[in-house]
Amino acid sequence: MALKIMILGVNGFIGSALTEAILRNRDWEVYGMDLADNKLGDLPRNERFHFVEGDITINKEWVEYHVKKCDVIVPLVAIANPAQYVTHPLRVFELDFEANLTVVRQCVKYGKRLIFPSTSEVYGMSPDSVLDEQSSPLVYGPINKQRWIYACSKQMLDRVIYAYGVRDNLDYTLFRPFNFIGPNLDNPEEPKEGSSRVFTQFLSNVLYRKPIKLVDGGGQKRSFTYIDDAIECLLIILENQDRRASQGIFNIGNPGNCISIRDLAERTIRIAQEFPVLRENARATQILDVSAGEYYGKYYQDIQVRVPNIEAARRTLGWQPKTDMDTAMRRTIDYYVRQEGFGSRAAALLAGG
Repeated sequence: MALKIMILGVNGFIGSALTEAILRNRDWEVYGMDLADNKLGDLPRNERFHFVEGDITINKEWVEYHVKKCDVIVPLVAIANPAQYVTHPLRVFELDFEANLTVVRQCVKYGKRLIFPSTSEVYGMSPDSVLDEQSSPLVYGPINKQRWIYACSKQMLDRVIYAYGVRDNLDYTLFRPFNFIGPNLDNPEEPKEGSSRVFTQFLSNVLYRKPIKLVDGGGQKRSFTYIDDAIECLLIILENQDRRASQGIFNIGNPGNCISIRDLAERTIRIAQEFPVLRENARATQILDVSAGEYYGKYYQDIQVRVPNIEAARRTLGWQPKTDMDTAMRRTIDYYVRQEGFGSRAAALLAGG
């Protein structure tokens, strides 16, 4: 039977990549909602993709109707940007927790399968050197560090979903992304500092010949995961052969791509020079150290190392990542430079136009 899948936040980085992979590799139908469709390209023309422009906090009847209609619900709507956690914590709570809780409860009400995006952020400042879904403690800073409202919101939803699984036998899977990167992540041509996730922010800095700012020296380490590897794992979870993903929690990450943010900055400058449109700008890009308070404000607190244990995904799902760090970065940059008119806005600004 061809699955009917509802993806909320279908125009986001994960949503758009997942939809494209489903329509290309499976015979399933996708019902998607988002505020825009700019990342979806030609996908809305596919007869198995049913897109509606809308807001899950406003178009509640459409959402509930499609929870009833579909087999699997994938709610990807969230604010997932550390700068936003600090500047708009209540907006993060209202969307990431409250709006998604409504969808979770509808899945329970109608007996639907739920694939929910947890986050690597739930581990917070866990003392474990490798983060395990079943055993690692989830450790956050004090209340005055508002940065943790995102992690707290996601952790609470994880706990609520797990509890519904115990009490009502909700068929769920929680997946925890570890710094996914790839095409369509953010728009590097939008030059607003702090509006993007770290890799596209660095690429934007190169494009506009602005210094790459490293918070507290850039010694923090993250495990970057190429989006195609992640989507392969999500397709296995959606397929759920022999119910192997049911009521499971899975880190989706690449421990082999654990590098420091300083290393990421240096690689961005080095790999960008392989592309003629970026070569001169990359050579001119400097790296500067800034304090966390200066960059994010007083409500910020950082995590030093984040490495996933992916044994559960290997053992239970038969999945493991394949794409090394340089290849992931090269493919992502290649995607952007191939966009029509890429760099023209930055070139005009740099030329004083």
